[in-house]
Amino acid sequence: MVEIKTDAALDAMRAAGRVVGTALEAVRAAAAPGVRLVDLDEVARTVLRETGATSPFLGYRPDFAPTPFPAVLCVSVNDAIVHGIPSTYALRDGDLVSVDCGAIVDGWAGDAAVSFTVGTPRPEDVRLMDTTRQALEAGIAAAVVGARIGDIAHAIGSIGRAAGYGIAADFGGHGIGRHMHEDPAVPNEGRPGRGLVLRHGLVIAIEPMFLAGGGDDYYPAADGWTLRTMDGSRAAHFEHTVAITNDGPRVLTLP
Repeated sequence: MVEIKTDAALDAMRAAGRVVGTALEAVRAAAAPGVRLVDLDEVARTVLRETGATSPFLGYRPDFAPTPFPAVLCVSVNDAIVHGIPSTYALRDGDLVSVDCGAIVDGWAGDAAVSFTVGTPRPEDVRLMDTTRQALEAGIAAAVVGARIGDIAHAIGSIGRAAGYGIAADFGGHGIGRHMHEDPAVPNEGRPGRGLVLRHGLVIAIEPMFLAGGGDDYYPAADGWTLRTMDGSRAAHFEHTVAITNDGPRVLTLP
């Protein structure tokens, strides 16, 4: 069921979103060669603890997962697309890192993701990240009252395909509110003019994920959570929680 939020609820969700944005900024600032993924998770835990927020990721177990998620961050490195479990892996110069974070404040959730490189970036990674970020911006721009979910999906997918990138078809954005994952689904590729009509008060997480190799195939790693590109190419992931309003899209997960 799709839930339409009140204006007061949108303000409450902004509080959760601000925590998410702050945590992602802190994690990005802490990332450097030699820093372990579990150390980045601890940075996010500290932000959540200091702001009185809790994590919708920690202990989360969807149908596909063999175990509850053990961290407050998803940290996906290089060929990992999404859902990476923070490990003792130490970051290396040139790694491409995607970090996904959520927060719950007063019962309302926020969810966002960012990709960045550690140390010296590879030009092809910069292009991949820039394109994925542009797709997120295009998806947000399409998230207006009277448009449809398909318009967002088409805006995202068109940019990814034009750049020659693959798209993990079964994973994309979603509604969000009292729960991290709500209706409707927000695909990263689709036909314009199709799907749910966007109304003031609808809140969605828009999250393009592009695969550099051009293929759409992926596989689950041995941990049952991490999704990796089938061809070993790198992936990028950007996400914001966005409210549809009569005044235009309102991004709730800025710091």
